[in-house]
Amino acid sequence: MSDRREFLKTSLLGAGVLSTGFLGAAFTTNTKEFAPLPGDYKPATDQQFNMCGYAAPKLEKVRIGFVGIGDRGASAVERMSFIEGVEIKALCDIRQAAVDGAQKILSEAGLPKAKEFVGDEQEFRKLCDHKKIDLVYVATPWEFHVPVALAAMENDKHAAVEVSVAKTLDECWQIVETSERARKHCVILENCCYDFFELLTLNMVRKGVFGELIHGEGAYIHDLDYWMFNKPDDQKMVDGAYTKMWRIFENERKANVYPTHGLGPICQAMNINRGDKLDYLVAMMSEDFTLKNRIAEKAKEDPIFEQFVGMDMRGNMDIQLIRTNKGKTIMIQHDISSPRPYSRIHLLSGTQCFAQKWPKQHIAFGHKIVDEEQMAEIEEKYTPELVKKVGAIAKEVGGHGGMDFIMDWRLIDCLRNGLPMDMDVYDAAAWSCITPLSEWSIANKSNPIDIPDFTRGAWKTNQPVDTRVMTGGTTGVRSLNNRKSSGQLGE
Repeated sequence: MSDRREFLKTSLLGAGVLSTGFLGAAFTTNTKEFAPLPGDYKPATDQQFNMCGYAAPKLEKVRIGFVGIGDRGASAVERMSFIEGVEIKALCDIRQAAVDGAQKILSEAGLPKAKEFVGDEQEFRKLCDHKKIDLVYVATPWEFHVPVALAAMENDKHAAVEVSVAKTLDECWQIVETSERARKHCVILENCCYDFFELLTLNMVRKGVFGELIHGEGAYIHDLDYWMFNKPDDQKMVDGAYTKMWRIFENERKANVYPTHGLGPICQAMNINRGDKLDYLVAMMSEDFTLKNRIAEKAKEDPIFEQFVGMDMRGNMDIQLIRTNKGKTIMIQHDISSPRPYSRIHLLSGTQCFAQKWPKQHIAFGHKIVDEEQMAEIEEKYTPELVKKVGAIAKEVGGHGGMDFIMDWRLIDCLRNGLPMDMDVYDAAAWSCITPLSEWSIANKSNPIDIPDFTRGAWKTNQPVDTRVMTGGTTGVRSLNNRKSSGQLGE
């Protein structure tokens, strides 16, 4: 480890740049030329305020402004309409038709009409300046995640941001320092941390069932052919799920552009930023064997896809190997263009227990996988209070089987009761920075690169989220008797 760091330090100093890990100049060794490092933001030397474990003042009502009313945003509006203590105050999008759809959701829920912010791409700034909002919920295309979150926090509002929160290292540092300075939460909306098996195994880890965790694996393996190439029924919406088909453009980037679904639950189980930290990673990517061909075929069917013909697309599979400060290992995979079954893997391997969710969910002690009766006993003993409280309602309301609703309910319950967040700004930065770091490693023949410590040393004393993520909370749910969800909450 020390030899590797000394090698990088010597190489950087020899090229005349400081060894911060964030500078943008290229550097050269005796054997090869490296691509530019992935950022030049210079963070403050010391942490301004520790947001890990921070409990913001209680909010009797949580007044929400939504920015981005596409697939995820509209679903979030609907989910929040079921949660007590929520007031949906504002809706923002560049498309009037999208805002109209959200207003219809509110009307059908018997809720007041929200204030509208519709127009150009900077309209969100007016929403963030609105006095009667406590929380800005960000479900825009990725390029707007950080600008909206910064505007929210700078205007004395909490921010909850869809994944990934940031695209660059510079953006990661900006959200961290703004959150610390404003003492406002910037929460990553990583719904997979709230899926049922992930919560079960997290509780088992907290109760010592796994012994010491050794290794974890996570992924986002999801053939997105339909989602990337779908077209709208309503032409006013321009393009379907992804406005102006931005998701296709994002896949020009040779990086893991979507790491958090697999990484988030593993980091929570391993106490990352709370007793351990991500140390460094190496990354590798295959060639593109399918995406260019799919685009060419789509262009033959419809000229709207001709704009993407000839683009240099990302490869099919990319893989990151991460080592933590305490010597644990993590593997993350990302593939959105291979014809294969969906998987997030979610594998935890400890000194006493093993668990894996895909392709077949199971738990094992040693070589033996537990049978159905034993599994039922485990679920009875280790299902956390959070799931006992809202799990059944979550499955009825929907949203990826219920985990989206649990995530939103938990966010509101923490804000209403002045509780620390399960996922804070350091998690948002650490999980999102895998994108630029993987891009650098892939461009440099899988050379290792250090992962920044966004806590600036506070990880050594920060406490795990165990008691917080397991609480049942007090926030209720509005009656479901006369109203059901649309059934299309991001499934």
